[in-house]
Amino acid sequence: MSQYDHRPQLQDQFLTRRQMLQRTGMGLGALALGALFPEISGAATAAPISNSVNPLLPKGPHFAPKAKRIIHLFLNGGPSQVDTFDPKPSLTKYHGQTLPGEYLKTERKTGAAFKSPYAFKKYGQSGIEVSEIFSNVAQNVDDMCIIRSMHADVPNHEPSLLLMNCGEARLIRPSMGSWLTYGLGTDNQNLPGFVVMCPGGYPIQESQNWQSGFLPGIYQGTYIDTKNTELDKLIEHIRNKYENKTQQRRQLDLLLQLNDKHLQERQKDAQLEARIQSYELAYRMQTEAADAFDISREPEHIREMYGAEKSTQARQILIARRLVERGVRYVQVWHGDGQPWDNHDDIEVNHRRLAKQCDQAMGALIKDLKQRGMLEDTLVMCGGEFGRTPVVELPTPGSNAGKINGRDHNHYGFTYWLAGGGVKGGYVHGATDEFGFRAQEKPVHVHDLHATIMKLMGFDHEKFTYRYAGRDFRLTDVHGTVVNEIIA
Repeated sequence: MSQYDHRPQLQDQFLTRRQMLQRTGMGLGALALGALFPEISGAATAAPISNSVNPLLPKGPHFAPKAKRIIHLFLNGGPSQVDTFDPKPSLTKYHGQTLPGEYLKTERKTGAAFKSPYAFKKYGQSGIEVSEIFSNVAQNVDDMCIIRSMHADVPNHEPSLLLMNCGEARLIRPSMGSWLTYGLGTDNQNLPGFVVMCPGGYPIQESQNWQSGFLPGIYQGTYIDTKNTELDKLIEHIRNKYENKTQQRRQLDLLLQLNDKHLQERQKDAQLEARIQSYELAYRMQTEAADAFDISREPEHIREMYGAEKSTQARQILIARRLVERGVRYVQVWHGDGQPWDNHDDIEVNHRRLAKQCDQAMGALIKDLKQRGMLEDTLVMCGGEFGRTPVVELPTPGSNAGKINGRDHNHYGFTYWLAGGGVKGGYVHGATDEFGFRAQEKPVHVHDLHATIMKLMGFDHEKFTYRYAGRDFRLTDVHGTVVNEIIA
């Protein structure tokens, strides 16, 4: 095209919102925008993304941390505290009878006291009682801190999942894994800083559970469907069948130059910047991910210890250890798609089946981290979005099968357990009432748990903020009190 050809071009017909503010009203709108958001006022002269600092490079926290990485075992659906880690003999005494005292309102119709179908036994030197369905986990009880006084806000899955993962039940906020990756970066630039594994699909609320919210997109969790065992299916497009590494590098460098120009014209477009960074990370992952996700490289006795050949749960928990061992900051392991622990019917059969899928591997994980010297600075945490009622759920068409052998959701009181990462071992914190309905002694809200985790990772949760829309946001919002009693 001749330089003297002044015919209208299609690309000239489109403006970004910032360009519109710059070109109309003598640019007064852009001046106002610059005053409101000074961090973007100099973006037009900023260095291209190729010369910027890698956002995933390791960064230091506010103070020396006790934990450097987290494995979050998420039992989505809501496991029953009174059938797992919070024994209640009074339920046996009052089984089939109306509970005395205050009767808390439940989401669905509930009836009489419903005793646990499982036996509890004391374990370790601490003598902490744990249900028979988690006998392998219980062997590590002297390294575990069991919080029996957790509570949330509502008995619904969606808001409770978001509260547990993002610190906010309704509005879009960054997940805890995103916050920590933003604050600390990651020790391995060839793997994502935040990995999420869930076999068979997504849990309720899907990717909102590991969203980056208003943080840059590079900090969002990377989802892996661990139902697949072959690497090419586990991580799609991990291998390039058409070009070697040198050719890929040249292609990416050209793409980076084009994206740099595109990015400068759009003044720090967060989505574009995240896309550019994801291309680079995907390129670097080709070698490292093949190793990290291949459990066949583990010694046979380690695979047997986890039971990795027996279940998807065991395999993904072993992968979680391999990931943190290679520098991944935050690994979240979901039990499965949907809400598998949501047992409104047949709780004896279903909880036993679900626990059998993960108990051996969870117990092995703690032992394995300990024998590798990693447990002291790796925080392992396990629980769901809430617990379940100590009373039986009554038949409700469309809500259950009417078998009268399950439990409803319970946000008033439930259990979380932690191990390693600077928490007290062989310690039980707080308690629910004698029936396991409501957190009664030393109650710990989800915000308090988050504040405590932040301290373990080296952050003052009130000072760890991100400026967005004219306000400093944090994981705990305006809530949260550190539970110092559980910190060693």
